[in-house]
Amino acid sequence: MKVVLFNGSPKRAGTTARALAEVAGAIEAAGIETQTIQLGPKPVRGCVACGKCWENGGVCHYDDDVCNTLIEAASTADGFIFGSPVYFASANGAACAILDRAFYASSHFTGKPGAAIVACRRGGGSAAFDRLNKYFTFAQMPIVSSNYWNIVHGNSAEEVESDKEGLQTMRVLGRNMAQLLKNLEAGKAADLPMPAPATEERIWTNFVRS
Repeated sequence: MKVVLFNGSPKRAGTTARALAEVAGAIEAAGIETQTIQLGPKPVRGCVACGKCWENGGVCHYDDDVCNTLIEAASTADGFIFGSPVYFASANGAACAILDRAFYASSHFTGKPGAAIVACRRGGGSAAFDRLNKYFTFAQMPIVSSNYWNIVHGNSAEEVESDKEGLQTMRVLGRNMAQLLKNLEAGKAADLPMPAPATEERIWTNFVRS
């Protein structure tokens, strides 16, 4: 089993990385592999609704950032943790641009457990946390919880070390993710797989009257 962690921060060793490391440590301690994908500082384009991903087998037409790297990793992942710093009470715009494109292009996320974590200096954490959770509900993904909202506080990785409650929240989240994945695996072995994602033909209702 494998959990993919997406660090939606331009910084490799910042507050988001520190929080994700705490989650990853708890997951790995439970015997589950982790893979971290770093957003990085390079420019990221938003989705331009070109529709080429539907023609290209579920990969984004634009291959100059980590979007397709995330999609490829998702194809073999069993669970996901998305992390972001808080920018103006929301997740990093570049991180959201990647997730917008990845979720639009690919079905590899559908039905698999996911969780979000955010890192903030002071405020806006719950709003950013809510923003990231929207991806899971769109893709019929079970949302893994912790013992509090998945937020750490600090303006640097060193300051996050002082947020003992926040780091505990990350560890509990990691253990809960690992436990859910093991339960799902046991269910499959007992011929009790998770319910398949809804297979009805998608209905699109546009609220425009002619």
